[in-house]
Amino acid sequence: MSDRILADWSEADCVPISALRHWQYCPRSCALIHVESIFDENVYTLRGRMLHEKVDQPGGESRDGVRIERAVPLWCDRLGLVGKADVVEFHGDVPYPVEYKLGRRRSGGAVLFQLCAQAMCLEEMTGQAVPAGAIYYHGSRRRREVAFTQAMRVQVEEATLAIRQTIREGRLPPPAHDARCRLCSLADSCMPSLAGEQGRVRAVVRSLYLASDDPPR
Repeated sequence: MSDRILADWSEADCVPISALRHWQYCPRSCALIHVESIFDENVYTLRGRMLHEKVDQPGGESRDGVRIERAVPLWCDRLGLVGKADVVEFHGDVPYPVEYKLGRRRSGGAVLFQLCAQAMCLEEMTGQAVPAGAIYYHGSRRRREVAFTQAMRVQVEEATLAIRQTIREGRLPPPAHDARCRLCSLADSCMPSLAGEQGRVRAVVRSLYLASDDPPR
């Protein structure tokens, strides 16, 4: 999270931009991280953290007339968002956020909303429209450009409100118990398999209190 505390928000109400990616992937995993302060490593999170440790070194340079800044602090007073961009390129005065990810190019994912949130922060900070950014896939050494649509921006705003409310209430959403759980580092803390057992357990408990016409034997 950025060290900046927004003027109109308490520290507790500031939403980390990274939480948007967690929320879009799975609201329960987001709450485990940002409400319960639980974060377990697996091979995927460890590799991702190592990549970002290499990228997130503050500094800047210019290439072919494009100014490149790394580990850029971000904030949005309107939404109460704070965080950091891996890389922001400045094409003239127009910022262009770039998020680094492991693996090869994928069709979508929660990272799109994280990148859109970065753009919305940069728009407020610079006064410039930020129509697009990019995801750089380390595995393939290729970029995917992302256009920030109005629908994506609305989803970022709605998710920010939902995350803030979840943190304020200190509640955990129900587990997903689907394909997402297989690669999730928080599976042991989340225990998603219990989700499928809840209905059966409730039925067993109710049956304990049902009257029977059969005499005891």
